[in-house]
Amino acid sequence: MTDDDLRQRAHDLDVTVWVGKSGLDPVTDELRDQLDDRDLVKVKFLRAARGGTSTDELADDLADRASADLVETRGNTAVYH
Repeated sequence: MTDDDLRQRAHDLDVTVWVGKSGLDPVTDELRDQLDDRDLVKVKFLRAARGGTSTDELADDLADRASADLVETRGNTAVYH
């Protein structure tokens, strides 16, 4: 499956993981668990989580922590595979 296919499928996905003021630690295992059950997971980075960090930086960091592939970031949302 190509990245374009994944992006197209991700378009209609609902957000199932929210990153808030507690940061990435509490959601890393959750993302990993959800990726075990489904192909794509959409994550929303709330303003409290971002602080002075960009969504792209947080999304990359979360991908590394969860051993996931970052498909795309758009606005404050990221999609993982």
